[in-house]
Amino acid sequence: MTLQPAPKPSGDSGGDAGGKHPKALYGGTGTRRVTVHDIAAAKQRGEKWPMLTAYDAMTASVFDEAGIPVLLVGDSMGNCHLGYDTTVPVTLDEMAILSAAVVRGTRRALIVGDLPFGSYQEGPVQALRSATRLVKEAGVGAVKLEGGERSLPQTETLVQAGIPVMSHLGLTPQSVNTMGYRVQGRADEDAHRLLRDAKAAQDAGAFAVVLELVPAELAAEVTRSLHVPTIGIGAGAGTDAQVLVWTDMAGLTGGKVPRFTKQYADLRRTLGDAAQAFADDVAGGAFPAEEHSFH
Repeated sequence: MTLQPAPKPSGDSGGDAGGKHPKALYGGTGTRRVTVHDIAAAKQRGEKWPMLTAYDAMTASVFDEAGIPVLLVGDSMGNCHLGYDTTVPVTLDEMAILSAAVVRGTRRALIVGDLPFGSYQEGPVQALRSATRLVKEAGVGAVKLEGGERSLPQTETLVQAGIPVMSHLGLTPQSVNTMGYRVQGRADEDAHRLLRDAKAAQDAGAFAVVLELVPAELAAEVTRSLHVPTIGIGAGAGTDAQVLVWTDMAGLTGGKVPRFTKQYADLRRTLGDAAQAFADDVAGGAFPAEEHSFH
């Protein structure tokens, strides 16, 4: 498979020279909930847009106010919110509770809820039951599931039932026990398979495709081949959108973080310093002071 170099970021938001398009996903003037139709329109405009994960109402409200147009209640909650070693143990109950919290904390962002491992692999009927629960109980506007051709029956069933589906290809964390954590699609055969999976997901009705840990050239080729947007994470600059796990983005994650992550803050140090300052004040008798007391 001959791949063209990934395009360099152009900085073009799809708007006029003087500013962003008024309907831009990020930086536009709209206030209603973002829908999958808005996502499709952004692809037509050539607009690049951001997506972050969120797992609670308060954090989601911050991202919503910042203008992030799509929030993913990812099964990454297992690693960075619930204390699991992988995403595999996350349950549908946990996903429903946290997705509902994110929905309640937002006004504009499209909320996408992950279908966790074991909630759709049995087939279309199980997938529809699980997705329906996230839509009805949690109020999400779309769901995400992993896999290309192997998940086509589930995708088709959900779309036919009126539930928008975001597909997830490349490194699929729910399959960590079989594929490990490594870049996907480097060999020609693997690259052909990923491109075929992406087109199949699109044909089945998926409104967007996440590409995780994929060579930049391959991700750019997939993006050029699809009429639905691609969302990259460790997939280079040639995708239509970019997503990061918010705890990685904000520097809250401890230890080594993935190479493809950029930290925009050092929230772990900020919170640690605040906790120590509070503890020192309590130990030294400085808190609570008179202004914090009632009589």
